[in-house]
Amino acid sequence: MVFGRSRQWARAHPLAADGILAALALVCMVSGSFVEPHRGIEGPSFDSRDPSALSLTLVVLGAAALVFRRRAPMGVLVWGGLLTMTELITTRPPAPVFMCVVLALYTVAARTDRPTTWRVGLATVTVLTAVAMGLGPGPWYSQENLGILAWSGMAGAAGDAVRSRRAFVDAIRERADRAERTREEEARRRVAEERLRIARDLHDVVAHHIALVNVQAGVASHVMDRRPDQAKEALGHVREASRSALNELRATVGLLRQTGDPAAPTEPAPGLAQVDALLDTFRNAGLPVTYVANGAASPGGELPAAVDLAAYRIIQEALTNVRKHAGGGAKAEVSVVRVGTTVEITVLDDGAGTGGGPGDGTGEAHPAGPGAGSGGGEGEGGGHGLIGMRERVTALGGRLTAGPRYGGGFRTQAILPLRNRTGENA
Repeated sequence: MVFGRSRQWARAHPLAADGILAALALVCMVSGSFVEPHRGIEGPSFDSRDPSALSLTLVVLGAAALVFRRRAPMGVLVWGGLLTMTELITTRPPAPVFMCVVLALYTVAARTDRPTTWRVGLATVTVLTAVAMGLGPGPWYSQENLGILAWSGMAGAAGDAVRSRRAFVDAIRERADRAERTREEEARRRVAEERLRIARDLHDVVAHHIALVNVQAGVASHVMDRRPDQAKEALGHVREASRSALNELRATVGLLRQTGDPAAPTEPAPGLAQVDALLDTFRNAGLPVTYVANGAASPGGELPAAVDLAAYRIIQEALTNVRKHAGGGAKAEVSVVRVGTTVEITVLDDGAGTGGGPGDGTGEAHPAGPGAGSGGGEGEGGGHGLIGMRERVTALGGRLTAGPRYGGGFRTQAILPLRNRTGENA
């Protein structure tokens, strides 16, 4: 922990840290100036020689330059090399000014790239070794001359290793940050998709049931005085539609519950198995509907859950549009047919139409009036029903077409694949 705090402090105060390093280097070089390395069999001895004033001056100048080793590593290296060559040529015995070159070469290797380290390191070793062997006080093969070669190589290698490790750690940190950003973006995307899906479900549920409630309430109001039995029947349909709407809203909103909340509804999502009950609600509202299905597309057949739900919602929304916009006396036909690896949902009506709007689901307006059909508009909401159907179909990789029929009426058709793009069940 102490080492970690020291590193943090050194990073926050680089000049002060280099000043401390320069002071420690000065102490080491001055102490080394008083050491005689070749005393004999007794080994090196301290305080057996007296360094000259020039040697101590060179040591002080070299240590002072180390304060700026991070700001100008090349300049400090050149300066230390000049001081070392001066020491080798003029002082007897030489002082260990070469320690400044070692620290400066390490800094250059740690703060530049590998090719620069190789070029600078080879130049430093070549020049200083040549000067030491040619102009130094001892023979060319002395330990001091070989020490220049060894210490220069170790300084360059150590600096390069530190630089490589820093680059590796930075790369790992960057990948971790990028992965974290990617996870956050993916989470936001999934949240947005889920919000859109829930919004579509809420629109389908509310638009369908409120439209039926509105129709039945109008019927009850119209016949309340003259035919109370028929008004009572219409109010019963209102009650059934409102109860069904509440149940579906409870199931949809239950998806938003968090862990630890009261248990969410466990009713299965609606599908083609419930399509007969759905069609009965429209028939009770005065819209004659015929229904045809085959194979796995029939109620109780085997369809992927996402396709089953989408088919139910498409039928629900298309018939709601028919009831709202096709006009009085309109009839509807619903067919769900499996063709190979796709299922086709088609909703037709023969209504005269009551308004214009984005009938083809693309935002292009169709003329109002006869022949415009039921899809001439959503009435309220700016056409969100057709948009929602198109989003459902696109999410499953299918295709939706909606527009007026030749000769009058409206046609809505969705083609849904039973397998997604990866070959798995949708």
